[in-house]
Amino acid sequence: MDARRWTVGEVAALTGVSVRTLHHYDEIGLLRPAERSDGNYRLYKPGDLARLRRVLTWRALGVPLAEVAGVLDAPPDLEREALRAHAGRLREDLRRAEHTLSEVQARLKALEDGAEETIMNNEDVKAVFDGFDPTQYEDEVRERWGDTDAYRQSAARTARYSKVDWVRIRAEMDGITAAYVELMDAGVSATDVRAQGVAARHRVHISGAYYDASPQMMRGLAQMWVADERFTRNIDRARAGLAAYQSAAVTAWADAQGE
Repeated sequence: MDARRWTVGEVAALTGVSVRTLHHYDEIGLLRPAERSDGNYRLYKPGDLARLRRVLTWRALGVPLAEVAGVLDAPPDLEREALRAHAGRLREDLRRAEHTLSEVQARLKALEDGAEETIMNNEDVKAVFDGFDPTQYEDEVRERWGDTDAYRQSAARTARYSKVDWVRIRAEMDGITAAYVELMDAGVSATDVRAQGVAARHRVHISGAYYDASPQMMRGLAQMWVADERFTRNIDRARAGLAAYQSAAVTAWADAQGE
């Protein structure tokens, strides 16, 4: 039998977790030391340190402290499934980050070489947006919205964009996507004021990059994200369920505008 024991101070020194935090974990029942000394001091066993490691892993993944105990005490199969799902999201985040880094490095090299900035064609845009082909919906978009001011405004703006413009637009959208995903992973409701704040950023992004988007237009976009499986599939590449989440957030934001 392993007779090793550690005091709360020793655990804090070994793990970098403060004594105050360890006391709090004990008080809320998240990590209660296996034993107490004759003087009623906390004594941690190897199993306690293993549980602490799991606590820190889930906290690093953004799981709220109030939910960590439920995750740790769930059947092992459920915890493994949750970790596999999160590992998949992290791999996708890493792939996207590497893609964005390559675009930044290419732009930096172009600036250092004194290359002329050129207007981008559809293949260039597809490369910046990581495989998204802007031409696949072009006929449909023209048929549905070709006579609208929004379509004409968007067409006029995007026709002038250079690669640096598209890289900037992609970076802005990546930031908005990351904000949505962070709230999702934290368990924040799509109708929460924080999610609506991201939705407001989303509207500013669309209005700045493409066309002046009214609350009514944003509501229409939100419906399209979940009604058209092509858009849902593309959005959900960043995080399963993201299309539905951001749709609900934008709809709540639009409803709050009273238009």
